[in-house]
Amino acid sequence: MGIPSSRQGSIEFAVSPSGVTITSRGDWVIEGLRDVDRRLEQFAVKTAGTPVTWDVSEVGQVDSAGMMLFIRYYDMLQSKHCPMEVIGASSDHDRMYRLLRQYVAGPSPAVLSRVSRLQRLLYTLGKRSASCVLDLCAFLAFLGENFVIFLLALRHPLSIRYGAIIKNIEEAGVRALPIVALTSFLIGVVITYQGAVQLEKFGAHIFIVDMISISVTRELAPLITAIVVAGRTGSSYTAQIGVMKITEEIDAMRTMGFEPLHFLVQPRIIALMIVMPLLIFFADMVGILAGMLISNIHLHLSYGEFLRRLQVALDIKHVWIGLFKGPFFAWLIAAVSCFRGFQVSKSTESIGRYTTISVVNAIFLVIACDALFSVLFTELGI
Repeated sequence: MGIPSSRQGSIEFAVSPSGVTITSRGDWVIEGLRDVDRRLEQFAVKTAGTPVTWDVSEVGQVDSAGMMLFIRYYDMLQSKHCPMEVIGASSDHDRMYRLLRQYVAGPSPAVLSRVSRLQRLLYTLGKRSASCVLDLCAFLAFLGENFVIFLLALRHPLSIRYGAIIKNIEEAGVRALPIVALTSFLIGVVITYQGAVQLEKFGAHIFIVDMISISVTRELAPLITAIVVAGRTGSSYTAQIGVMKITEEIDAMRTMGFEPLHFLVQPRIIALMIVMPLLIFFADMVGILAGMLISNIHLHLSYGEFLRRLQVALDIKHVWIGLFKGPFFAWLIAAVSCFRGFQVSKSTESIGRYTTISVVNAIFLVIACDALFSVLFTELGI
């Protein structure tokens, strides 16, 4: 008895008003599928949204390569929103299909349609938006709890942890003086050099005093100091509370009847609100001192002349405006940092993640608050 010869695999496409009919013929085995693969690829690339009927009634033998070729282009056409119907499959074809189908992950990402990409984009956008809304609600609840605890502390002043407040003043204020002094000095140098180049063109170098004094005291010193504090103190608040949560110290405090917001958050917020105006005033002095030094070196403006012009140019309201912003900036930084610290999960990886998030959030809120104050003071004519 002779072995039947293999018939070359082939494929035909018939277009009709109702869709496209694909007719497969011959043996779909690995030796004779190169031309079939090429023609199917040309068809699948230019076809989308068209109903497809795939007739396999004239197919003889099918090996794993032939069935995988069928599954590949079947999934590709489905991913391009083509309604698929397969007719004429034999029981052997069905068994081979079920055997191999479980090892196929589905359509390749490279052939996903634009609609699928848009759906993924909208899904991701919606998921992140919902996460932001939930974060905002949790943050507002955190602020509400802190406000209630603060009111209770005002009714019972002896319950306030004055020792913890003094310790946090030392950590957030005294130890921050070197970095605040350095940044303020450099800001004063930059502003003086950049302003001097422009004012020298008009022979108005004396007005460098006005520019330095007003810009530093009103805007730059409060903003730069707040950014430095957010990066230095805010990050430490988040890390400290996060470590306490990982080591279950916060759970232990609650078990013993101690309120973590009263013992951990309130002293930090009060201390930072006290120390921030002092740091801003210190930054004002250092920034103006840097401007006076560079003015003497670059513009040959004597120290006496600089100080006399400073008394005329710098109105006390500019200093008070800068100091007024301090407690608001401090409250935002401390509240956000402590809130993110309580969000740390029980893994060391999340400490770095939430510390980064807290610094970014604090700096953004400080800049937004500063912009709001600028608009408000301008509208009030201050």
